[in-house]
Amino acid sequence: VLMTTVCLLSVVLVGLYAVCRCMIPWLVQSNSTLALLWYDFVLEMTLDLLTRTTRPQRLLRAVIINAVRGDPDSVIRAIDHFCKHTEWAMNIGDEKGAILDSVVMETSPSTVLELGTYCGYSAVRITRLLPPSTRLITVEMNPDYACVARQVIQHAGLQDKVCVLEGQSADLIPKMAEMFGIQTFDFVFLDHWKDRYLPDIRLLEDCSLLAQGSVVLADNVVCPGTPDYLNYIRSNLNYRSRFYQAHLEYTRVLDGLEKSEYLGCRQGKRQVDRETDR
Repeated sequence: VLMTTVCLLSVVLVGLYAVCRCMIPWLVQSNSTLALLWYDFVLEMTLDLLTRTTRPQRLLRAVIINAVRGDPDSVIRAIDHFCKHTEWAMNIGDEKGAILDSVVMETSPSTVLELGTYCGYSAVRITRLLPPSTRLITVEMNPDYACVARQVIQHAGLQDKVCVLEGQSADLIPKMAEMFGIQTFDFVFLDHWKDRYLPDIRLLEDCSLLAQGSVVLADNVVCPGTPDYLNYIRSNLNYRSRFYQAHLEYTRVLDGLEKSEYLGCRQGKRQVDRETDR
């Protein structure tokens, strides 16, 4: 009887594991709320407890094991593979990453600011496309994320072209000009706390860190969403904006990027390109 009970229990546990492993990821692939709840809360917390490591640490290990040192594209591929096949992580991802690449190459910036480093994926993605003399400044408030990002960036061989700053964007943005001798940023990538997008774009304006022609690219404007930022940027006479429809990284959940070119302080008809790129 005991053996029968054990066997039945084993079958039940295997069945539950199969459901959790296969069915739940399938269910959350197209639902934004479920996707964020499952990937960014339930699964992460569970794996943290089981492995006694953090998601960024697990991602870093995958990079060290699988990516060729000094090869940024190899690092990007290793992270994408890890996030698709092992464990989801909140990088911009391969689909939206291709849009980021095109905007960076189109802008050809000489000064670049990223808000929200996380594990360094987008920093590597951006920096590999920059001219030799261009340096990326990236801001991360979480010291553990910043530590991992530095190691990922170093593995990619880009440590001399990227400066990772730890701290709050609200504290660091006003110090940028003095710290780095920068007058304005040609390209700004927003991928940090979504409720900071609007305050920080205003702060960049107030600190005169945007010049005519500066490009701001904002991630996750649909999922989890930045309605206040979009309302501000799309109705602002000083910007010409364009929305790129895509998907939340490594899922089928709809998301998108908002590209906004700063036109300088000017008056006139609102300029908003509502075309959706698919």
